[in-house]
Amino acid sequence: MVAPNVKAETMRLMDRRTALEAEMNAIIAALSAPGGPGITGGLVDAEGFPRADIDIPAVIAQRRKLAEMRNDHKDITNKIEKNLEALHSTKLTRNEQSPPRSSGTSVPLHGGLSQNDPMEEDVVTRLPFAMIDEIADGSPAAVDGLLPGDEIVKFGSVEAGDRLQERLVSEALSNEGNQVSLLINRQGSPMNLTITPRKWHGRGLMGCHFRIL
Repeated sequence: MVAPNVKAETMRLMDRRTALEAEMNAIIAALSAPGGPGITGGLVDAEGFPRADIDIPAVIAQRRKLAEMRNDHKDITNKIEKNLEALHSTKLTRNEQSPPRSSGTSVPLHGGLSQNDPMEEDVVTRLPFAMIDEIADGSPAAVDGLLPGDEIVKFGSVEAGDRLQERLVSEALSNEGNQVSLLINRQGSPMNLTITPRKWHGRGLMGCHFRIL
């Protein structure tokens, strides 16, 4: 049986990550507000002087805090993944060791393990692999409903794995003019959206930046 403390710790970590994501989203929204400097925008004007329309010390502090929180988010996500691997490993071991049923109605393995423990379901699919940290005004991403801070769980056929940035670009290019289904986390809640990669007056086909988590 999976140690209860591992399951309990995983649930606590997920709650902590959700709270952290809400704080990060609030900072991103504040920095990305109309007239704001954004996540990485310059803090000086065209003549090289500090911008007078923003509170530069506050912006620097927010960006520093956001960077720290991103590191914390990455550490928490890594811990969650390790715990899930342990849970799944234990599940497989128990399935291999379980004696075959001699009578009664059989229970197909693909039917789920909810009667044993819902935490042992494949909850890895809930883990986002990227976050949208910048969206240009009037871009396809903005028009189609994406927001800064949205976390990408699935983008078309792209899910967690290797070469994510390359695969995201390839998915967008191969679907130019066609709708792409997205599964995102927004402030801790899962959502389904669609975006149509397309040419517009700005750069790229979507006008947003994915930061790989």
